[in-house]
Amino acid sequence: MTLLELEHIETLRANALAHQAAQAEGTDEPDHRPVVKLFNPVGAATWLVTEMDEDGDTLFGLADLGFGCPELGSFSLAEFQSVRLPFGMTIERDIGFAPMAPISFWSRYARLTGSIINAEATLREIIRKSPNAQFPFF
Repeated sequence: MTLLELEHIETLRANALAHQAAQAEGTDEPDHRPVVKLFNPVGAATWLVTEMDEDGDTLFGLADLGFGCPELGSFSLAEFQSVRLPFGMTIERDIGFAPMAPISFWSRYARLTGSIINAEATLREIIRKSPNAQFPFF
């Protein structure tokens, strides 16, 4: 499976450029919704990606390696593509992923619940109970 399609790359780059522009202008940095969810199909690691640097390799988003402490940071697309897992598996993209909320909410709920997967369940439940809820709603 191709981890990032052209439309993902274009959106991730646009997000990174918007982030850089906000920093240069001294304005509030955008709180992008994740564009892509990557995961280890034989492990607990999950990543939500919001930006891609100009180098086409450095991604930014929320990383959850399965130790109960998800964090925002940068990671390498090339490293994801080079990972070889048992049974010939590789890091995969969740093709059914729905971003639902800005990355700050994913980050907050992932830290509160211990994982991106738990945060996803929590956000789905919030939306199910209040389908018209607007983020941010803290």
